[in-house]
Amino acid sequence: MHWAQKAKITKAIRHEAMIRCRATRIRKSKHITVQLHYQPRDNRRRDSDNLVPTLKALCDGVVDAGVVPDDTPDYMTKIMPTIHPAIKGQNGKMWLEITTK
Repeated sequence: MHWAQKAKITKAIRHEAMIRCRATRIRKSKHITVQLHYQPRDNRRRDSDNLVPTLKALCDGVVDAGVVPDDTPDYMTKIMPTIHPAIKGQNGKMWLEITTK
C-alpha cells in the first residue's frame, strides 16, 4: 500500500477512536489497559500481530481524547490483540476494550 493511502487510513482510525472515547465519556485516568478484539466474518487463518498497527492508531486516538497523557507503558498497558472465531452469517467486527484504574 502506498504510504499516503496508509496514512489516510491510520488518521481515520485514530480520529474515530478519539470521537468514540469522547462520546462515551471515558474518564481521565493515570493508567489504562487496552486490548483490541477482532471477530472476522470467516475462519481463515490470521495472525494477531497483523492487527498491531490498528491497535497503535486506536491507542493514539485514546491519547488524543485526553484519557491518558501518552501511550507509553507509564500510562497504558497494551495487550496483544485477540482474534475470536467467526459466527456464520455475520459480518466481521472489531472493538477496543479499555480498562481504567
